[in-house]
Amino acid sequence: MSNLTLIEQSPDPEESKRDGRRHSVADRLRSMGQVRAGAFLLLGATLAALAWANFAHGSYDGFWDTHLTLSVGDLQLDFTLHALVNDALMAIFFFSVGLEVRREFTIGELTTWSRAVVPVVAALAGLTLPALLFVLVSAGSGYEQAWGIVISTDTAFLVGALALIGPKAPGRLRVFLLALAVVDDIGALSIIAIVYTDNFNPAPLLIAAVGLTAVYFTRYLQSARGLVYGSLAVVVWLAFLASGVHPTLAGVAIALLVPVYRPERREVEHALELARTFRQSPSSEYARAAANSLRESISINERLQSSTAPYIAYVVLPLFALANAGVQLNAEILASAARSQVTWGIIVGLVVGKMVGVFGSTALMRLLRVGEFGPGLTLDRLAGGGALSGIGFTISLFIVALAIDDGAVQNEARVGVLIASVIAFLLGAVIFRISDRLHPSEEIGRTLLRPVDPTRDHIFGPVDAPFTLVEYGDFQCGFCLKATGSVEEVHRELGGRLRYVWRHAPLTRFHPNALAAAEAAEAAGRQGKFFEFERSLFSDQEHQLPSHIIRRAQELGLDVERFERDLRSPAVAARVRDDMLDAEAMDITAVPTFFVNGRRHTGPYDAQSLIRALEQNAQEPQPGPSA
Repeated sequence: MSNLTLIEQSPDPEESKRDGRRHSVADRLRSMGQVRAGAFLLLGATLAALAWANFAHGSYDGFWDTHLTLSVGDLQLDFTLHALVNDALMAIFFFSVGLEVRREFTIGELTTWSRAVVPVVAALAGLTLPALLFVLVSAGSGYEQAWGIVISTDTAFLVGALALIGPKAPGRLRVFLLALAVVDDIGALSIIAIVYTDNFNPAPLLIAAVGLTAVYFTRYLQSARGLVYGSLAVVVWLAFLASGVHPTLAGVAIALLVPVYRPERREVEHALELARTFRQSPSSEYARAAANSLRESISINERLQSSTAPYIAYVVLPLFALANAGVQLNAEILASAARSQVTWGIIVGLVVGKMVGVFGSTALMRLLRVGEFGPGLTLDRLAGGGALSGIGFTISLFIVALAIDDGAVQNEARVGVLIASVIAFLLGAVIFRISDRLHPSEEIGRTLLRPVDPTRDHIFGPVDAPFTLVEYGDFQCGFCLKATGSVEEVHRELGGRLRYVWRHAPLTRFHPNALAAAEAAEAAGRQGKFFEFERSLFSDQEHQLPSHIIRRAQELGLDVERFERDLRSPAVAARVRDDMLDAEAMDITAVPTFFVNGRRHTGPYDAQSLIRALEQNAQEPQPGPSA
């Protein structure tokens, strides 16, 4: 059981020191992160499957052809171990994909047109062009219908590769690639359902429809929802299996009906009160009430994502790789693959098609100023991301078994997938290394990446003032509190010649309430009270819990109902996250960080130092947003 630590006062970054102790292998794995550790495990399982298939091919095939039979009365299910992995365990993987799809379209990156259009168009181009290239290269082979192999990007490997070889501050690129991968997955799943479904029997889908309807209404149950969700999931999966539609799609269908929402502040506060009650009077009743309240304050979508993620990363995907990546690589097979149109169609489709499709479409949109890119999402980084999109492992291998029935050609296709994924990884690494040399992070961090935009930024003072002071700060940071006095003094001295801009850079690792405070200030800003709310937050940094935030809104005369609604809106969260991604791209690791007339300020930030810097670095303000 994990320990729960209640943070009553947050440390400042300067006070946090390394403990100097030697870390165990388990510690290092935890520090690596689940995504990177899962990617390494997936790679290890792939290499193990290759070794097993090449040194003991008979036992490899024999093991995965082992039959398992489950009988209940007259009902009998017979699976090979290979089918159990591909049909049952992979349904859990596609369920997690469906949860992510639902979240992104409800409260994530795909909620607004300007944000969604860039990854959506890039994903569609990255689906279409690889398929066309595969058909062209494989024409005459008899396997042109296997174009689905090259359409999908492997999300796990993509994110893991980005963590290993990506640029120093990959935040905005990572968000873009994750959104692209979500749309990519939707396309791949749709194609599996439409193109690669055989022996279709519509009758069992009526049972599936009833089960899915019951899944939707399960959200209204007061208790035992987990048991009901699990039971209905089994029924729906069996119905899909009986219909001839690939049963993994049942996971997606169920996930899209699982509710997702941003946490309700009042519910969080109620959960905290119950936790305090348990702390004062420990008992099983209070413990259960506090645990239930904490759990219910987070949407079941996010709870399921966090609970299934370790099993997906450490069990499902490695087992899938072990069961599907066992390709014999002797001289005869490699020679056959080298002559195979299918192999070359896959390599060209994944490496060239994904790169040109993703990078070309985004470059064109950037040129035409279509959609929202954001600072840091430069053409060279988009090129690297486009290259990594050619890593098409999991779903590519999955479709190999669906689209090709000849064992020898399946081997050629798997060789093509493996080679293409390696080339895509190496190509991405080369592009990112060149990009880092052309644009050192030190140079990028010296200049304000996103120019001041009066339609977006919170500006105090005339928008056309000759002097501009931009602060990246944190409402729970003591140093930022001290800086407010300096800023006020600068404003008194310069008057109408100064425009001051606040942007968010909450240090969530050290200040757990700072993100909520930033979102609350944004919600207040929607009613024209951003700086009033800012002053209120700085006036009492020790009280920034949900109840305190609501009380501040009432004291400032805000429409509290609208304020609470805005607090839960994706737009407010996205606005704060944008500032945080900008800060990451400029390597802002401590607050406050000031930019004086567009240039990063180093040294003291007392009033006289800031005034001297403003006067020495005077330049015309740039009110327009970046291209």
